[in-house]
Amino acid sequence: MALYSEKVMDHFRNPRNVGMIEDADGIGEVGNARCGDIMKIYLKIDDEIVTDVKFETFGCGSAIASSSMATEMIKGRSVAEALELTNQAVTEALDGLPSHKVHCSVLAEQAVRAAVQDYYERHRS
Repeated sequence: MALYSEKVMDHFRNPRNVGMIEDADGIGEVGNARCGDIMKIYLKIDDEIVTDVKFETFGCGSAIASSSMATEMIKGRSVAEALELTNQAVTEALDGLPSHKVHCSVLAEQAVRAAVQDYYERHRS
């Protein structure tokens, strides 16, 4: 059995939504000093819908794949739905991660939540 699923390898080799959004409505950055993975998620939100999302990730293949999958899962969704994203959902969408790499999906969930929190802090009065 392969260590990584075909979906993990696809999102690692061909990550979706890579880059930054200059005028992002929300930015979330999280990192794990222990493993060295750092994720930054940028959100563009229009009428409470995530119309664009990009990421920059410094880390292992599982971190890149988790970031890529998370962005795909929240793009076009409401802000409330983006907040409901869980690391388990990211892991399942990737057809699993090795147990020692599940922390990468946790970081993806945390980065999305941090970006939404930043959006609320910037745009809610």
